[in-house]
Amino acid sequence: MAAEEEKTKGKNYNRRTEKDYGFWRMLFYKTFVTFVVWTVTKYMYNLKIYGRENVPKTSRVIFAGNHVSYLDPPIVSLAVGKCVAYMAKKELFEDKNKLLRFLVHILGAFAVNREKPEIATFKTIKSIFNTTWSLGIFPQGKIIKEPVIKDIHKGFIMFAKKFEADIVPVGIKGFDGYAHKLFEKNLTATIGTPISYKLPEDEIIKEWARQICEYTGFENKIEETVSV
Repeated sequence: MAAEEEKTKGKNYNRRTEKDYGFWRMLFYKTFVTFVVWTVTKYMYNLKIYGRENVPKTSRVIFAGNHVSYLDPPIVSLAVGKCVAYMAKKELFEDKNKLLRFLVHILGAFAVNREKPEIATFKTIKSIFNTTWSLGIFPQGKIIKEPVIKDIHKGFIMFAKKFEADIVPVGIKGFDGYAHKLFEKNLTATIGTPISYKLPEDEIIKEWARQICEYTGFENKIEETVSV
């Protein structure tokens, strides 16, 4: 029975349909980003956003950022001005922090098995692209504290080619810890130029890493290691 319940929970985490990205979730999402995320990032992190002219008009796009903190998803959403559904590790949906669990779920994230993408993941992405939402992915797969771009997972390229969605890099720079008072930190988010899904896989990886490193000042070690 316990195994069956876990299977059901997992299925709920990684499978979403068009109905899950309807009017009310979109309204909550935009309200949360506009009032909560904007206020926090403006007055505690002094967030500056660059490159908004690079955001495609279409919603069939993958926003792919470097991953430095739990703030990255809301920062990317605020920066690009779109509703973005993020791929998230399934552990977040069972985290001890109830507020984190609630936000991950209510803001449209869906679970992904990083070792082996499941059919439900592809179905969910298809559902997302059938709406006005975009897809958000962090190719490094986890939070990386050192200022280096390496160990890139190729899944985001597979999804880009499968659903014919260009990739837009978003570089987040300046994170050195969470703020506890007003104007304590300084962050920038730079939206890069779209990378065509039609390019060869290696070229996509290299161009994503090149842009991210240009916007963040991180060291580019992409030539040394690329993960499947």
